[in-house]
Amino acid sequence: MSAIPRSSDAPSSGERPLEGVLVADFSRVLAGPLATMTLADLGARVIKVERPGAGDDTRSWGPPYSATGATYFESVNRNKESVCLDLTQPADLVAARELANRADVLVENFKPGTLAKLGLGYEELATGNPGLIYASISGFGSAGGADLPGYDFIVQALGGLMSITGEADGSPYKAGVALVDVLTAKDTAIGVLAALNARHASNHGSHIEMNLLSSLQGALANQGQAYLGAGKVPQRMGNKHPSIVPYQLLACEDAPLAVACGNNGQFRRLSEVIGLPELAEDARFATNDARVQNRTVLIPLLEQALAAHQASRWREKLAGAGVPAGPVASIDEGLDYAQSLGLNPTIDVNDAAGNAVGRQIRNPISWSPAFEPPTSAPPALGEHTQTIRQWLNAPEEGSEPTTP
Repeated sequence: MSAIPRSSDAPSSGERPLEGVLVADFSRVLAGPLATMTLADLGARVIKVERPGAGDDTRSWGPPYSATGATYFESVNRNKESVCLDLTQPADLVAARELANRADVLVENFKPGTLAKLGLGYEELATGNPGLIYASISGFGSAGGADLPGYDFIVQALGGLMSITGEADGSPYKAGVALVDVLTAKDTAIGVLAALNARHASNHGSHIEMNLLSSLQGALANQGQAYLGAGKVPQRMGNKHPSIVPYQLLACEDAPLAVACGNNGQFRRLSEVIGLPELAEDARFATNDARVQNRTVLIPLLEQALAAHQASRWREKLAGAGVPAGPVASIDEGLDYAQSLGLNPTIDVNDAAGNAVGRQIRNPISWSPAFEPPTSAPPALGEHTQTIRQWLNAPEEGSEPTTP
């Protein structure tokens, strides 16, 4: 097991926060790989175990493809090494166990119980590697839902998210990205970091379990609590907010504009900007509670005034008055906007020779003091197999392989 910084020797300026942490990545598709890429972005060494000949399922999930592969795979696999191991073959299984014995963290999303049958379950591995953090991801947990396949779309349906997404009189909709997988990835990364911190005191690892359904329901926030606290089952409302008005798209002369008035002062300023200051004094609209009750009356009045100008002009005027508003941007426009704010939303990734081979969304965490983030492009299938096999066959001490 590789060493990790203890609480008494925090990383120095410029050192990556997870420098020295070794992650054995037995996951594929999205939730697991995104979690391990997050750890890799923070400096952990991540070795991705893939099936010979095929690799991670998402290597073939296209189009679209970049010059180097499927963009789906590339979105969650940078800063990793790829080793091909066939877990049905005894020699490769021995190598997989050796990797797990050297790891600080193991992340897997096989069907619950699968790795245990191969001698790669937590209980067996913890015997030889008591400091191991073992993170298991499933669709519906390891109890009653152990046999259920975990697909983001199905979880969005069964977990309630689709019931609150879409127009009130229309069909339920999934989110435009595999949101449940992304949420589960972030929960996994949080759990791993917490377990690593707990290991400082105990010198023992732990088995942490995440499942897509629980991550989704943990993210329902106010919508979930509306049911638990008030007995109200939320319904689809399109872009309307159940508890705040106006907080939705409003039609302008040419296009819709997202407007979010989170308090009465913002609503007052909105009313003044659009030339209807009297709305803020009207008892039907003076408070947020009143606006929620009289939503169907208020919105047409706002849109009638907004129809006088294009959305871009209203956005400028409202921004000047401190009223949150913005157009519905495409992804490229959103990235351009982030860049205009100095947020530097993308990074260049490099091949083993240091040549830039693509651009990706950067890890959203910014650190001070800053450290130089790793920028390795997603690995080719089995790119590091030979080097890693040699390392695993060598004595552990002093045998760290040279990696790109």
